[in-house]
Amino acid sequence: MEYYLVKWKGWPDSTNTWEPLQNLKCPLLLQQFSNDKHNYLSQVKKGKAITLKENHRALKPAVAEYIVKKAKQRIALQRWQDELNRRKTHKGMIFVENTVDLEGPPSDFYYINEYKPAPGISLVNEATFGCSCRDCFFEKCCPAEAGVLLAYNKNQQIKIPPGTPIYECNSRCQCGPDCPNRIVQKGTQYSLCIFRTSNGCGWGVKTLVKIKRMSFVMEYVGEVITSEEAERRGQLYDNKGITYLFDLDYESDEFTVDAARYGNVSHFVLEMYLQILLTTAQPKREPELCANVEL
Repeated sequence: MEYYLVKWKGWPDSTNTWEPLQNLKCPLLLQQFSNDKHNYLSQVKKGKAITLKENHRALKPAVAEYIVKKAKQRIALQRWQDELNRRKTHKGMIFVENTVDLEGPPSDFYYINEYKPAPGISLVNEATFGCSCRDCFFEKCCPAEAGVLLAYNKNQQIKIPPGTPIYECNSRCQCGPDCPNRIVQKGTQYSLCIFRTSNGCGWGVKTLVKIKRMSFVMEYVGEVITSEEAERRGQLYDNKGITYLFDLDYESDEFTVDAARYGNVSHFVLEMYLQILLTTAQPKREPELCANVEL
């Protein structure tokens, strides 16, 4: 008869018990147990697959240890996913997935929705004027007042070239939340998944729905620091071969965004992107951030 060692939810390990299969009413946990066991035994080590004879009276310690670690990782990732969705203020949901290794949530990353100014930096930038349009798509709206084109078409897709600044309507405008010139400020509208890549590029991001080309996906958010502090951090990041620094301004290099510790989902897009550059041995170059960036 098969017995399973059961860890009871809310109880310490000292209360674990061996239970026969017929006592277990948890098909999902049993399926996960079976999958984790199969995944471990399917791993290739030194060119040979690890196998386990069925006549063993118990799982080998290495197999049992892997299954326990995988279960703990699954719980940790679920808690992190729940925390991300509690913190985010946008419409789209955030999912977390790791089917590659035993890596858990990043230990030194904090999710934020807006720029986080470093001590001594003020980001108060109140709008000085607003439009009085009835239909911002056809009238002289905020972009025209700033001397640029409206960034979006009727399908809410970006129609201006990458690197061009975007001017959206603001709190002084008379238009409502459905204004066609309010896209970035609404945040991510799509459900996204932070996943562990299988090619050694760390964490990445994938979409769970089809997204039309040139549609806004997310804003690059992080800690706002001075250019002097960015130079200091940049030297440290260069030693690690990776950086999350992007210039914030168009007309001056007064501030820089650093999403290494504080950021949103875009942190993991950049992590995967930079790891790919390192993996393919591309020459290093300092990335340049504009309000409209296409990767």
